[in-house]
Amino acid sequence: MNRLFGAKNNTPKPTLTSAISNVDSRIESIDVKLAKLTAELSTYQQRLGRMRDGPGKSAIKQKAIKILQQRKMYESQKDQLQQQSWNMEQAGMMQDNLKNTMATVDAMKTTQKELKRQYGKVDIDKIDRLQDEMAELMEVGNDIQESISRSYDVPEDVDEAELDAELEALGDDVELHGEGLGEDAMPGFLTESAGPPQFIDEAPVMGKAKEAAT
Repeated sequence: MNRLFGAKNNTPKPTLTSAISNVDSRIESIDVKLAKLTAELSTYQQRLGRMRDGPGKSAIKQKAIKILQQRKMYESQKDQLQQQSWNMEQAGMMQDNLKNTMATVDAMKTTQKELKRQYGKVDIDKIDRLQDEMAELMEVGNDIQESISRSYDVPEDVDEAELDAELEALGDDVELHGEGLGEDAMPGFLTESAGPPQFIDEAPVMGKAKEAAT
């Protein structure tokens, strides 16, 4: 059966990353060959510069031409491989961008479903009733504060003319009680007729007063 239809190939298909790696390895191998050919070509050029015209110089010149042709061939192959590597890298970048875009779209879809589920639990009517209850509670609080801060038996409006009359009457009363007290007048409690203070039980004795003073 395998001879008729062929054996099934179980080899994994190469990925874009592995293909780029293989091409880069080939480019590095060509760089090594180019360096070797360039060194040989430089040697032949130095020898040709020191030789005179003749059959020997012509033979070396033919070898140098062959090496130069090989170097051009490898350079052309290197350019092709570099272009292939660059094309694959661009394809890889496009693939990565596509993956990022798909991941972003999936995240947006998941977020949208979650928002719908969360907003579906919100009852607007309950929120409106809660707002109305809060407004009523604020009004009750304001009424309580106004009641507590109310003044007692204190007139809110004060007549300035009446206050001036009371102040003037108070000044007249002070002047009336202050008559008879001049600058040299002595208060009544310091006069001889006033007598000793009532809170002293006995009159002081002169001799004892002197002893106490000494």
